[in-house]
Amino acid sequence: MDNESINKKKWEFPNVFALLFGLIILATAVSYIIPSGSFERVEKEVNGNVQTLVVEGTYQSVEAENATLFGIFEAVFKGMENAAPIIFFIFIVGGAFGILSKTQAIENGLERLVYKMEDKKFLLIPIIMVLFALGGATFGMSEETIPFLFILVPLAIRLGYNPMIGASIVILGSVAGFTTAFLNPFTVGIAQGIAELPLFSGKGYRMIMWVVMVSVTIAWVMYKAKKVAKLRQAGKLDEEEIDLSNFQEETYALKDVEFTLRQKIILVIFTLTILFLAIGVTKFGWYIMEIASLFLLFGVIAGIIGKMNYNEIADSFIDGCKDLVPGALVVGFAYGVLVILQESMTIDTILNAVANSINELPSLLSALGMLLTQSGLNFLVPSGSGQAALSMPIMSSISDLTEVSRQTAVLAFQLGDGISNAITPTSGVLMASLAIAKIEWTKWAKFVLPIILIQYLLAAVFVTIAHLFVF
Repeated sequence: MDNESINKKKWEFPNVFALLFGLIILATAVSYIIPSGSFERVEKEVNGNVQTLVVEGTYQSVEAENATLFGIFEAVFKGMENAAPIIFFIFIVGGAFGILSKTQAIENGLERLVYKMEDKKFLLIPIIMVLFALGGATFGMSEETIPFLFILVPLAIRLGYNPMIGASIVILGSVAGFTTAFLNPFTVGIAQGIAELPLFSGKGYRMIMWVVMVSVTIAWVMYKAKKVAKLRQAGKLDEEEIDLSNFQEETYALKDVEFTLRQKIILVIFTLTILFLAIGVTKFGWYIMEIASLFLLFGVIAGIIGKMNYNEIADSFIDGCKDLVPGALVVGFAYGVLVILQESMTIDTILNAVANSINELPSLLSALGMLLTQSGLNFLVPSGSGQAALSMPIMSSISDLTEVSRQTAVLAFQLGDGISNAITPTSGVLMASLAIAKIEWTKWAKFVLPIILIQYLLAAVFVTIAHLFVF
């Protein structure tokens, strides 16, 4: 091998922060090319909530200063400053779940369930997937799923399946719930807040979507599991041709772990917390400050019940914050892009151009176009909260100009962001999960492609129904 080949570096997909910083630079360059302009905006009460709406036909050119070289770096700080409520919300809620994780209430509860139901292996798939889907729907369960792969992948092999099935139970279960979430503060909550919608409004329709999406996903995984089990019983390789010899050294054995009374009480209190969250946002108009405070209270109570001292509670809170540092900072970088576009007053020019290009199209096609746009954007910005911060200010304004409701725009964001989490190679959570399961991404992508396409078809139906009949 010559020196040139040795020194040649393999190309890697840019880190999300590098991508967003590149977008800040691009937005700065755009400010020198695209003329500045502005729409008139009015405040109007919509469904009991005051929204600042773009007035169609009021666009006009204006004078504004172009972004500067130093302004590129200022934009990062200004973005962090503008996104501060969302960033600290993410940290506080993440810290609370760090305390919950330290109590091992969820982990031990699930492992006890698996132990008790080993002789009813086929029922384990829908039960466990529903639990992960509920986690995705209520608190945006994502990174928290990774430890469960150490349990469920070897378990799937032990029960006559393969690593694909074990990984699917975890990944597809949580993603299906995350995609159609009705109380996820990190996606629905942030997106609706940016779009100036009542927090968690439309949750009835989202619950219907959740039932349909999760049911279809579970049925597909069970169908694949049955096929794999038949092939293995016949002494044949499964259709993914996964060499199970990689797992022969696994010494995993089901254990009847102790699921203590304290851990049961913690899960009961967690359920009550979610209930209080729903009541607070619907009856008392809670927003991110109240929600963050509620989860912080829950975290402290969970720590006390879990017999943690004050230092352990604090350390667990910090560990939970650490896990969400990338997601929180992505929001600030995404806001930095908007800072450049807003200060140079080019964002309305872009909105006007987009609105004019699709103005002749039926509004339904605009709504479906939002779904496709959000799906593609998730490959670049896999953080749900970061994608909401980057896209919703623009999408909510486009919805004002194209007769698409803001609620439908949020729905398109939610579905587009969620589905692609199960296949995008830029997702750190997915790639870490596949590494634990010892599955190559190419094999995984081939395996899940049919259900991904089915989910996108369902998403298009959901958006169509929402646009025509619901919102």
